[in-house]
Amino acid sequence: MELDEYLPVLRRTNARFAEAAAAAALASGWRARVPGCPDWALADLVWHLSEVQLLWAWVVRTRASDPSGYRKPERKATDELLGFLAAASAELETALDGADPAEPVWTWAPRRDVAFVLRRQLQEAVVHTADVEQVLGDLRPVPADVGLDGIDEWLEVMVPGALPDGPPDGAHPVVLHAVDADAERTLFPGTRPFPIAALTGTAGDLLLSLWHRLPLEVLTVDGDGLQAAAMIDLVKL
Repeated sequence: MELDEYLPVLRRTNARFAEAAAAAALASGWRARVPGCPDWALADLVWHLSEVQLLWAWVVRTRASDPSGYRKPERKATDELLGFLAAASAELETALDGADPAEPVWTWAPRRDVAFVLRRQLQEAVVHTADVEQVLGDLRPVPADVGLDGIDEWLEVMVPGALPDGPPDGAHPVVLHAVDADAERTLFPGTRPFPIAALTGTAGDLLLSLWHRLPLEVLTVDGDGLQAAAMIDLVKL
Protein backbone atom coordinates (compact mmCIF):
# COMPACT_ATOMS: atom_id res chain seq x y z
CA MET A 1 0.00 0.00 0.00
CA GLU A 2 1.05 3.58 -0.62
CA LEU A 3 1.13 6.10 2.21
CA ASP A 4 -1.78 8.09 0.80
CA GLU A 5 -3.97 4.98 0.85
CA TYR A 6 -3.80 4.32 4.58
CA LEU A 7 -6.04 7.09 5.89
CA PRO A 8 -8.99 6.49 3.51
CA VAL A 9 -8.91 2.78 4.33
CA LEU A 10 -8.67 3.56 8.06
CA ARG A 11 -11.76 5.76 7.79
CA ARG A 12 -13.72 2.99 6.07
CA THR A 13 -12.50 0.41 8.58
CA ASN A 14 -13.44 2.59 11.53
CA ALA A 15 -16.90 3.11 10.07
CA ARG A 16 -17.35 -0.65 9.63
CA PHE A 17 -16.15 -1.32 13.18
CA ALA A 18 -18.67 1.17 14.58
CA GLU A 19 -21.49 -0.26 12.46
CA ALA A 20 -20.72 -3.84 13.48
CA ALA A 21 -20.28 -2.91 17.15
CA ALA A 22 -23.68 -1.22 17.26
CA ALA A 23 -25.33 -4.18 15.56
CA ALA A 24 -23.59 -6.70 17.83
CA ALA A 25 -24.58 -4.79 20.97
CA LEU A 26 -28.19 -4.73 19.80
CA ALA A 27 -28.22 -8.39 18.81
CA SER A 28 -26.19 -9.96 21.60
CA GLY A 29 -25.59 -7.34 24.30
CA TRP A 30 -22.42 -5.73 25.57
CA ARG A 31 -21.43 -8.87 27.48
CA ALA A 32 -21.15 -10.99 24.33
CA ARG A 33 -17.80 -12.77 24.20
CA VAL A 34 -15.18 -11.94 21.57
CA PRO A 35 -13.91 -15.16 19.92
CA GLY A 36 -10.56 -13.64 18.92
CA CYS A 37 -9.96 -12.26 22.43
CA PRO A 38 -11.56 -14.81 24.76
CA ASP A 39 -10.99 -12.74 27.90
CA TRP A 40 -12.95 -9.81 26.47
CA ALA A 41 -16.62 -9.00 26.18
CA LEU A 42 -17.87 -6.77 23.37
CA ALA A 43 -17.72 -3.74 25.67
CA ASP A 44 -14.03 -4.42 26.37
CA LEU A 45 -13.25 -4.63 22.66
CA VAL A 46 -14.97 -1.33 21.86
CA TRP A 47 -13.30 0.37 24.81
CA HIS A 48 -9.90 -1.00 23.79
CA LEU A 49 -10.01 0.31 20.23
CA SER A 50 -11.38 3.66 21.40
CA GLU A 51 -8.64 4.06 23.97
CA VAL A 52 -5.90 3.00 21.55
CA GLN A 53 -7.10 5.46 18.91
CA LEU A 54 -7.32 8.27 21.44
CA LEU A 55 -3.74 7.63 22.58
CA TRP A 56 -2.33 7.72 19.07
CA ALA A 57 -4.40 10.76 18.17
CA TRP A 58 -2.71 12.52 21.09
CA VAL A 59 0.75 11.31 20.03
CA VAL A 60 0.30 12.61 16.49
CA ARG A 61 -1.50 15.82 17.41
CA THR A 62 1.10 16.85 20.01
CA ARG A 63 4.07 15.39 18.09
CA ALA A 64 4.94 13.67 21.36
CA SER A 65 8.50 12.46 21.83
CA ASP A 66 7.45 10.19 24.71
CA PRO A 67 4.10 9.03 26.12
CA SER A 68 4.57 10.32 29.66
CA GLY A 69 2.29 13.32 29.17
CA TYR A 70 -0.71 11.28 28.10
CA ARG A 71 -3.61 10.97 30.54
CA LYS A 72 -5.73 7.89 30.11
CA PRO A 73 -9.49 8.50 30.05
CA GLU A 74 -11.80 6.94 32.58
CA ARG A 75 -13.68 3.84 31.47
CA LYS A 76 -17.06 4.76 30.03
CA ALA A 77 -20.42 3.20 30.78
CA THR A 78 -21.81 0.95 28.07
CA ASP A 79 -24.39 3.52 26.98
CA GLU A 80 -21.54 5.96 26.27
CA LEU A 81 -19.23 3.55 24.43
CA LEU A 82 -20.41 4.12 20.87
CA GLY A 83 -20.26 7.89 21.25
CA PHE A 84 -16.80 7.68 22.79
CA LEU A 85 -15.68 5.39 19.95
CA ALA A 86 -16.93 7.83 17.33
CA ALA A 87 -15.13 10.73 19.00
CA ALA A 88 -11.87 8.79 19.35
CA SER A 89 -11.92 7.62 15.72
CA ALA A 90 -12.65 11.13 14.47
CA GLU A 91 -9.84 12.55 16.59
CA LEU A 92 -7.34 10.02 15.24
CA GLU A 93 -8.42 10.54 11.64
CA THR A 94 -8.20 14.33 12.02
CA ALA A 95 -4.76 14.18 13.63
CA LEU A 96 -3.40 11.89 10.91
CA ASP A 97 -4.96 14.00 8.16
CA GLY A 98 -3.11 17.05 9.45
CA ALA A 99 0.32 15.46 9.83
CA ASP A 100 3.21 14.84 7.48
CA PRO A 101 3.96 11.08 7.49
CA ALA A 102 7.66 11.89 7.83
CA GLU A 103 7.23 13.90 11.03
CA PRO A 104 8.95 12.31 14.03
CA VAL A 105 6.76 11.13 16.90
CA TRP A 106 7.11 8.62 19.71
CA THR A 107 6.25 5.00 18.95
CA TRP A 108 7.11 1.76 20.73
CA ALA A 109 9.03 0.51 17.67
CA PRO A 110 12.42 1.39 16.16
CA ARG A 111 10.63 3.43 13.49
CA ARG A 112 9.36 6.64 15.03
CA ASP A 113 7.30 8.73 12.65
CA VAL A 114 3.70 9.41 11.69
CA ALA A 115 3.92 6.90 8.83
CA PHE A 116 4.41 4.11 11.37
CA VAL A 117 1.33 5.27 13.28
CA LEU A 118 -0.73 5.38 10.07
CA ARG A 119 0.13 1.81 9.19
CA ARG A 120 -0.12 0.42 12.72
CA GLN A 121 -3.47 2.06 13.41
CA LEU A 122 -4.93 0.80 10.15
CA GLN A 123 -3.85 -2.75 10.94
CA GLU A 124 -5.05 -2.44 14.54
CA ALA A 125 -8.47 -1.42 13.26
CA VAL A 126 -8.53 -4.16 10.61
CA VAL A 127 -7.89 -6.97 13.09
CA HIS A 128 -10.31 -5.62 15.67
CA THR A 129 -12.96 -5.11 13.01
CA ALA A 130 -12.66 -8.82 12.30
CA ASP A 131 -13.10 -9.37 16.06
CA VAL A 132 -16.34 -7.41 16.21
CA GLU A 133 -17.60 -8.98 12.99
CA GLN A 134 -17.08 -12.41 14.55
CA VAL A 135 -19.21 -11.33 17.52
CA LEU A 136 -21.87 -10.22 15.05
CA GLY A 137 -21.50 -13.37 12.95
CA ASP A 138 -20.71 -11.40 9.80
CA LEU A 139 -16.97 -11.72 9.11
CA ARG A 140 -16.24 -9.91 5.85
CA PRO A 141 -13.20 -10.37 3.58
CA VAL A 142 -10.17 -8.16 4.15
CA PRO A 143 -9.16 -6.48 0.86
CA ALA A 144 -6.12 -8.13 -0.71
CA ASP A 145 -3.86 -5.08 -0.54
CA VAL A 146 -4.76 -4.39 3.08
CA GLY A 147 -4.23 -8.03 4.02
CA LEU A 148 -0.85 -8.22 2.29
CA ASP A 149 0.28 -4.99 3.95
CA GLY A 150 -0.78 -6.47 7.28
CA ILE A 151 1.25 -9.62 6.64
CA ASP A 152 4.25 -7.46 5.76
CA GLU A 153 3.83 -5.41 8.94
CA TRP A 154 3.54 -8.58 11.04
CA LEU A 155 6.75 -9.94 9.51
CA GLU A 156 8.67 -6.66 9.53
CA VAL A 157 7.57 -5.23 12.89
CA MET A 158 5.86 -7.80 15.09
CA VAL A 159 8.22 -10.73 14.53
CA PRO A 160 11.43 -8.78 15.33
CA GLY A 161 9.66 -7.15 18.27
CA ALA A 162 8.65 -10.51 19.70
CA LEU A 163 11.99 -12.17 18.87
CA PRO A 164 14.65 -9.44 19.16
CA ASP A 165 17.48 -11.99 19.10
CA GLY A 166 16.18 -13.56 15.91
CA PRO A 167 14.49 -16.91 15.29
CA PRO A 168 15.08 -19.53 17.98
CA ASP A 169 17.14 -22.62 17.21
CA GLY A 170 14.07 -24.73 16.49
CA ALA A 171 12.59 -22.35 13.92
CA HIS A 172 11.66 -23.52 10.41
CA PRO A 173 10.52 -21.42 7.45
CA VAL A 174 6.80 -21.21 6.74
CA VAL A 175 5.73 -19.94 3.32
CA LEU A 176 2.66 -17.71 3.13
CA HIS A 177 1.03 -17.67 -0.31
CA ALA A 178 -1.61 -14.97 -0.77
CA VAL A 179 -3.60 -16.08 -3.81
CA ASP A 180 -5.60 -12.87 -4.25
CA ALA A 181 -2.46 -10.71 -4.07
CA ASP A 182 -0.31 -13.07 -6.17
CA ALA A 183 2.41 -12.80 -3.54
CA GLU A 184 4.50 -14.99 -1.27
CA ARG A 185 6.11 -14.15 2.02
CA THR A 186 8.12 -16.32 4.40
CA LEU A 187 8.23 -16.52 8.16
CA PHE A 188 11.76 -17.33 9.41
CA PRO A 189 13.43 -17.38 5.98
CA GLY A 190 16.85 -18.97 5.83
CA THR A 191 16.56 -20.93 9.07
CA ARG A 192 16.39 -24.24 7.15
CA PRO A 193 16.98 -25.19 3.50
CA PHE A 194 13.29 -26.04 3.00
CA PRO A 195 10.05 -24.76 4.56
CA ILE A 196 8.21 -26.90 7.07
CA ALA A 197 4.94 -25.97 5.36
CA ALA A 198 3.28 -23.66 2.87
CA LEU A 199 0.03 -21.93 3.81
CA THR A 200 -2.19 -20.78 0.96
CA GLY A 201 -5.25 -18.55 1.16
CA THR A 202 -6.39 -15.00 0.70
CA ALA A 203 -4.15 -12.31 2.13
CA GLY A 204 -6.85 -11.43 4.64
CA ASP A 205 -7.28 -15.00 5.85
CA LEU A 206 -3.52 -15.40 6.17
CA LEU A 207 -3.32 -12.16 8.16
CA LEU A 208 -6.12 -13.17 10.53
CA SER A 209 -4.52 -16.59 10.98
CA LEU A 210 -1.20 -14.95 11.94
CA TRP A 211 -3.11 -12.93 14.53
CA HIS A 212 -4.90 -16.08 15.76
CA ARG A 213 -8.30 -14.83 14.63
CA LEU A 214 -8.81 -17.71 12.20
CA PRO A 215 -7.61 -21.31 12.46
CA LEU A 216 -5.15 -22.70 9.94
CA GLU A 217 -7.97 -24.97 8.76
CA VAL A 218 -9.35 -22.09 6.68
CA LEU A 219 -6.12 -22.23 4.65
CA THR A 220 -4.70 -24.83 2.31
CA VAL A 221 -1.77 -26.42 4.15
CA ASP A 222 0.99 -28.15 2.21
CA GLY A 223 3.36 -29.82 4.68
CA ASP A 224 3.28 -30.10 8.45
CA GLY A 225 0.39 -27.96 9.64
CA LEU A 226 1.05 -28.60 13.31
CA GLN A 227 4.63 -27.39 12.97
CA ALA A 228 3.49 -24.39 10.96
CA ALA A 229 1.12 -23.47 13.80
CA ALA A 230 3.97 -23.94 16.27
CA MET A 231 6.17 -21.57 14.25
CA ILE A 232 3.46 -18.90 14.29
CA ASP A 233 3.02 -19.45 18.03
CA LEU A 234 6.68 -18.55 18.56
CA VAL A 235 5.69 -14.95 17.79
CA LYS A 236 4.06 -14.03 21.11
CA LEU A 237 2.34 -10.65 20.99
